[in-house]
Amino acid sequence: MNSNFDDTIIALATPAGVGAISVIRLSGKEAINIVAPFFKSIRNKDLTKQKTHTLHLGNIIDNERIVDEVLVSIFKNPHSYTGENVIEISCHGSSFIQQEIIQLFLKNGCRMADNGEFTMRAFLNGKMDLSQAEAVADVIASNSEASHKMAIQQMRGGITNELKELRVKLLDFAALIELELDFSGEDVEFADRTKFKELVTKITFVLKRLIDSFAFGNAMKNGIPVAIIGEPNVGKSTLLNTLLNEEKAIVSDIAGTTRDAIEDEMIIDGVAFRFIDTAGIRETEDVVESIGIKKAYEKAENAQLIIFLIDSNKFSHSSEEFLQEIETIKERFPYKRLLVIANKIDTLSCHDSSILQSEIENLILLSAKQKTGIDELKTELTSLVNTGALSNNETIVTNSRHFEALNNALIAITSVQEGIDLEIGTDLFSIDIRECLRHLGNITGEYDVDKDILGHIFGNFCIGK
Repeated sequence: MNSNFDDTIIALATPAGVGAISVIRLSGKEAINIVAPFFKSIRNKDLTKQKTHTLHLGNIIDNERIVDEVLVSIFKNPHSYTGENVIEISCHGSSFIQQEIIQLFLKNGCRMADNGEFTMRAFLNGKMDLSQAEAVADVIASNSEASHKMAIQQMRGGITNELKELRVKLLDFAALIELELDFSGEDVEFADRTKFKELVTKITFVLKRLIDSFAFGNAMKNGIPVAIIGEPNVGKSTLLNTLLNEEKAIVSDIAGTTRDAIEDEMIIDGVAFRFIDTAGIRETEDVVESIGIKKAYEKAENAQLIIFLIDSNKFSHSSEEFLQEIETIKERFPYKRLLVIANKIDTLSCHDSSILQSEIENLILLSAKQKTGIDELKTELTSLVNTGALSNNETIVTNSRHFEALNNALIAITSVQEGIDLEIGTDLFSIDIRECLRHLGNITGEYDVDKDILGHIFGNFCIGK
């Protein structure tokens, strides 16, 4: 990433391609001065003398040639997204016009913005902390109501607000303990040990809760993986096709048709689910099919939810074999949420369906081929996802960098707790206090963050944001 933040930068802020309008963004000390000579207002206004947060209609002119009729928005520092002077030019959405305007200003004092440079400048100018800046990318990438809600909560300072007060209190105690070290020969205590223990306990509790939220948050952000497993020809591929409403997987009466995992995503009631159709599980000497079966177990191991699909005809008169298979799956995946579904109920009588459902607890009956019972399945899937934390606006960690920093902070604060319990010297656990503060500060960028880390974070943004 270009390290010269005194430059005025320019980029297309809307998606590339043809559209009704496009927005070109400039940011930097000279942004207004650079645009002004090439903008002719319909009311002959001098752009350099206009107030912040105003709109101006006119033409972009290049050597007396009208490039386009545009609407120019002015945002003066520090009251802008980046904290610098910002100009946004709304032009017609022609790719030719976009490039004509960008090239005009590149020749007259601007340079192209790097990926995420506008947001990076916002961070460096104190308009947002690092965790909020990262959330901007998550808002742009959100593809479901749940992922959008988590990103917005984070952009509004979710994890920052969660940790800010605790970090300030820990800083206060750290200062007092450092003071004790200056008077180590006089055997004095400036830090109240009882209150310090209470703070350490509270920090430990908060860190553990945030760390525990990562598994859920990461799944909600990227789509909750749901593995569909079962014997060959029970209708796994048909169920996938029915859920997605497209012919994603090949359906055949020949056992072992599916030999590799097939994945696709859909959104149900605002939550993204990533369904994975797997190879039929059975004893086989076919080398390729065996690899597919091994992969099916791997996908189930990595999934948040497992749909165990069976052919209702096979078990309609005797549930013992069915129950045994369910127990086998439960033993293999003891910590997974399991949804048991009896497929092909369109071939059963109402009497047989009732018997099957009465003998097997929480059994879902459906016909993937006839598309009956699909709505009930969708309702059950969303009920298995605990969205209470989202509804209560609790902080949910979705960023792996934050997760790592929280884990490191927990290790440090646990060492502090052990030091207090063992009544070791203040000079020993003061190091762990500083480590905890450093890791917490790295989340929000309150500590000096390595330039390579910043480059990696903002390098994953789109240009123009």
